[in-house]
Amino acid sequence: MKITKKMSDALNDQFAKEMFSAYLYAAMSADCTFKGRKGSARWFFLQSKEELDHARKIYEFLLDRGAKPVYAQLDKPQESWDSLRKAFEASLAHEQFISDSILNLVKTAKELDDTPTEIFLQWFVTEQIEEEAAVEDVLTRLEQVGEDNRGLYMLDRELGARE
Repeated sequence: MKITKKMSDALNDQFAKEMFSAYLYAAMSADCTFKGRKGSARWFFLQSKEELDHARKIYEFLLDRGAKPVYAQLDKPQESWDSLRKAFEASLAHEQFISDSILNLVKTAKELDDTPTEIFLQWFVTEQIEEEAAVEDVLTRLEQVGEDNRGLYMLDRELGARE
């Protein structure tokens, strides 16, 4: 079942956003590593790998539907954040942006009466709920520890245990 050009263009746009997400989280990981926050670096690195998996899902879906995945030029991500809190706030804002983008894709699929794409996107809707909740949880814990270095150290260790 071939996909429409409008839907494949929209999915290719999301493919680029997911690739940029991986790029952004890799930059966050590098910044944390440079600043000695190895647990947070691991958390962001694993998040980067997860975003690549999201992009791969879109890539494969496009091919399965007879469309070609298109690689867009990616913007350079921010390189440094003033604090761990600022990095996670940026992460939440980005995840909210991605969530809005996914919901717009669902809307487009509905408008085009493209049931296969609409069903495919349901996984992403659920995933984005989980993504936002995970970052909000870290932000809550960062608020609880404040600027206490021992608390930040413990939280960083905990973040490094992510699988």
